[in-house]
Formats: sequence, structure tokens, C-alpha cells
Amino acid sequence: MVTQQDISAHYTHGKLTAAIRSGIESLGKTTDSVTIDDLAPVDEFHIGGRQASEHFLDQLYLTPEKHILDVGCGLGGPARFVASRYRCRVDGIDLTPEYVETGQEICKWVGLADRISLHLGSALSMPFADGTFDGAYMLHVGMNIEDKAGLCLEVGRVLRPGSLFGIYDVMKTGDGELTFPVPWATTPESSAVARPEQYRSALEAAGFAVITEHTRRDFALQFFEQLRARTMAAGGPPPLGLHVLMGRNTPDKVQNMTQNITNGRIAPVELIARKS
Repeated sequence: MVTQQDISAHYTHGKLTAAIRSGIESLGKTTDSVTIDDLAPVDEFHIGGRQASEHFLDQLYLTPEKHILDVGCGLGGPARFVASRYRCRVDGIDLTPEYVETGQEICKWVGLADRISLHLGSALSMPFADGTFDGAYMLHVGMNIEDKAGLCLEVGRVLRPGSLFGIYDVMKTGDGELTFPVPWATTPESSAVARPEQYRSALEAAGFAVITEHTRRDFALQFFEQLRARTMAAGGPPPLGLHVLMGRNTPDKVQNMTQNITNGRIAPVELIARKS
């Protein structure tokens, strides 16, 4: 059985803050001058990057007075986008110490540490009081959480009634075994990909009503084609990009992800649900 420590180890880089600093310097910037837009290629660790975040998060009707939860926040890229674009206060939680530490440092670089708090911990047992938040979201997180029912119950616990919970995850959309490695897992044993109907069941059992569902397969394939074209045109990856997080086997992970989507086995799916 895959443990939370195994998941954290999968994402641990070892020298992540230094690697991102180096990428910033290659852009001709410093930690004092870098912006969240400069950081987006490495900050938005999900299919579609910043473009996907905008499409997804706009559906949550975020406004400045709201206190928002980022489930599985990683480096905190979406949290920084939410705090900057929508002026919300954001708390994030993630299993990987290096991601949380690096994310907190980046928040200082871009002047958002007063609006964002990143916490080390599990989405299945969060250190927040009941009804703390006005909304929640997660981007490409559920593929590492087998207990979807427990996840939805815990998110529901910390949300106020009427709050929206947005999920943007890679989900199973067809038959056939996935080809590994992929960005969230090296082997099938460490992957918890589920079908949209399994998410719906977990959400409904936790007191949510699903109000929208979008499968973004075509968008994903276009994104990977554009990524491939840019990388080839530039003769390699940019100074800041997802390769910084995924390591030397990034091409294998991206190729397998693309092939799995092309074959109809998986696709990124958006679910927006409201707590009753």
C-alpha cells in the first residue's frame, strides 16, 4: 500500500528552491523582480498551466472578502494566482515539506506572504476548524488520494454551507491500463486515478451537489502539442518549466500522459460542487 510518505518522496526534488532561483536568474530576473507570471511555467503543475487555472477558478466566483482553501497546494502557484487575481486570502495544505517550504519562500519573493499561508499536512486530516473557509479547490491532487470519500468529507467539514468546491483532476474516462510513469506516479500501485462518477458519489455522500462537469480532453492534447512545439523551436525546455519539478524523465512522463489521453483512457475533468 502506498503511504503518504511515498507520495511526498515522489515529489521531493532535494534542491528545489535553488533550482527555481537558477531559473529566475536565467530569465535575467532576481527574486526581488520576479512576478507570478514569470513563475507560472513552473508554478502551475497541472495540465494547461495558467490557462487552465483561469478557466477553472473563474467558475468559483472568488471575491476579495473570501477565505479560500487550496487542497494539495504544492508550491502554491494557484494560491498565488488566486491571491493576486481575486485578492482572496488563501490557506494551502500539502504533504511534501520541500514544496511547502519553497512555496512559502516564493510567496515572500512576490509580496504575497501576508495573504497566503501554506501548511504541511494531509488533505484527509486538516488542521482547520469546522466551517473555516468560503470555498475550496484542488488541481491534479486526487490522483494521489485513494480515499475520495474521506477527502470530500474532510473538505466539506472545513467549508461553510453554500461554499463551492472545485476539482480539476486527471480522471479515468475509458478502459485499458495506463502507461507509466506519469507526472503523479511512477507505477500503477502509486496511482489513484478514478472515474468522474466516483468523484460524484463521494461528493454527494459528503453533502455536496455537483453543479457542473467539463471534460477537457481536447484542451489537454492541444496544450501538450503546443508544449512540444515550443520546446523543439527553442532547442530545449525553458529556464522555468515543469521539467524542474519532474526531473530527468520529464519527456517520458509527458509522452505517456499524452498517449494515455489520446487513447481515451484518461482526461482532465473539472467538477464544481456546492456544499448543501
